[in-house]
Amino acid sequence: MIVIPAIDLKGGSCVRLYQGNFDRETRYGDDPAELARRYRAAGFDHLHIVDLDGALTGRQQHHAVVSEIANAAQFVLQIGGGVRSRDSIARWLYAGASRCVVGSLAVTEPRTVEDWFREFGADRIVLALDVRTSDEGIPILATHGWTRSSGVTLWECIDGYVRCGLKHVLCTDIRLDGALRGPNGPLYREFLRRYPEIELQASGGVRHRGDLEELRALGCAAAITGRALLDGRITAEDIPSFLQNG
Repeated sequence: MIVIPAIDLKGGSCVRLYQGNFDRETRYGDDPAELARRYRAAGFDHLHIVDLDGALTGRQQHHAVVSEIANAAQFVLQIGGGVRSRDSIARWLYAGASRCVVGSLAVTEPRTVEDWFREFGADRIVLALDVRTSDEGIPILATHGWTRSSGVTLWECIDGYVRCGLKHVLCTDIRLDGALRGPNGPLYREFLRRYPEIELQASGGVRHRGDLEELRALGCAAAITGRALLDGRITAEDIPSFLQNG
């Protein structure tokens, strides 16, 4: 399992939201490219970038910032937030992104996203599926920057994409995102039981190395972490064993 640092962009700054709430943000600086360089110097070769303004409005706001990051350091780069058109995917892939992260549209317009799988290939698209668990324990997908409940379960959505060769899923438990309360192990265990062939990127709640060890033991392909790295809860000594698959 690899660890992928997350850089969330809002108004040109690096931020973290608490449980996806745009009114509860913590700012971590105004130089995203410098943060990316620090991650590269630490040995990370994957990076996850989210345009939070784009996720909320559907219009990507940070092309210049992302281009600066791409030029500042060589990463396997995946980009999300407001990726809601074929041209947006083509633009990012042409600019050097390895993968584009598709969220809301995967739930609201599955036929469109299936066409993108056929055109660009399953390895170039990551489905970002963000869940809130119902009182009955069912993972329900949220859309539009986590502001709307779709009524569609995580399992229903994935079942619809298996025939397209779905390879990469980034699954976030919104309740835990930015909360430093530990990842949702039962959710990811059930995910991997149902879909062992999918490379799962776990996101939300990572606090420290112990959480990373738990996710690796479950069989996750990657863990996305933002706040734990930014706050120093995951240290330079913790990083080396999570820089490559294994």
